[in-house]
Amino acid sequence: MTADNASTKDNALTLGALMEEAVSALRDAGIENARMDARILLSNAAEIDGSRITAWPEDVVTNDRAAKFRDMVARRLKREPVSRILGQRDFWRHSFKLSPETLDPRPDSETIVELALDWLEDEDAPTVLDFGTGTGCLLLSIVGDLQNANGLGVDISEGAVACARENAKLLDLADQVEFRVSNWDSAITDEERQTGFDLVVSNPPYITQADMEVLSPEVREYDPRLALTDEGDGLSAYRILSQVAFSLVKPAGFVIFEIGQGQEEDVARLLVEAGFVGVEYREDLGGIVRCVAAKKTRCSVGRCVI
Repeated sequence: MTADNASTKDNALTLGALMEEAVSALRDAGIENARMDARILLSNAAEIDGSRITAWPEDVVTNDRAAKFRDMVARRLKREPVSRILGQRDFWRHSFKLSPETLDPRPDSETIVELALDWLEDEDAPTVLDFGTGTGCLLLSIVGDLQNANGLGVDISEGAVACARENAKLLDLADQVEFRVSNWDSAITDEERQTGFDLVVSNPPYITQADMEVLSPEVREYDPRLALTDEGDGLSAYRILSQVAFSLVKPAGFVIFEIGQGQEEDVARLLVEAGFVGVEYREDLGGIVRCVAAKKTRCSVGRCVI
C-alpha cells in the first residue's frame, strides 16, 4: 500500500506535515542533511517513492505508518545512522543487510572493489580471500562482477559471518563464496594454503585509540568497536595481515588493504617487509589515499614466486 489519497482532514497526517515536523526536529538536534534523512525515512515508512513526497505533500499517511516514521525519526535523533534504521546499505551495485556485528559499508571502501576489478578482470576463475568480511560487501561485490570467480570471507564475529551468508543468498552468490568464523587465518585449510588465492583484500580495524574519541556518534556508538580500532596505533592488524597475506597469495598474486588517512607509508613498509613489491596507492573520491596494494614476487617457504 501507498499513502492514502483521501481528502485531507484537519487532523490528518500528510506527507508534507510529517516531513516538516521531522526536518525541524532533526535540524534542532544538529543533524546534517536533515531533509534528506527525513525523506529517506518517510519514503520507507510510507512505502512510497521519495519523489512523491515533494510532488504530493498533501497525501494523507495512515496512522500506523506515521507512527513507524516517528519511531524512525526518534532513533535518528539518538544519532543512529539512517542505514542502521533501515537495516541495509547500498554499496557498489547491491544493497547489503546490516547487523550490529558488522561495519556500515561506506562509499570510500568501493575503492578496493574498483582496484580489484582492474587487476582481475582478465583472470580466468580468480579466487579472492577477504579478511574481516563483515557484511561481505567487498567479497560479494568483487566476485559478483567477475566471470567464474570464487571467494572466501572470514571474520572473528559469528554474527558478521551469519550476516555475510545471508547477503550472499540474497545476491544469488552463495554458490561462489563461502564464509567462516576465523581468528585471522585459523580457518584456512591446508589445501587452500597450498593452492593460494589470486587476491587478498581487507578493511581491518585501523582507527587509533585516540581518534576513536573524535568520531561522529553515528560511527562511534553504532559500528562494532572491534571492527573500528585496535585500541592502539591503528597498525596492529596490518602487522599481522601483511605476513599472513604473503603466505596465502598465489605466485604473482595481489593484496589490497583499506587504510586510514596518513597510514599509507607505514602500511607500505609492512608489506615490503613481508616480501611484497610494486606498492601502489589508490585515492578515494575525496582525494585521500584509501588503499595500499602490492604484488607478491619473491620466494616463500616451499615454493618460488616470480
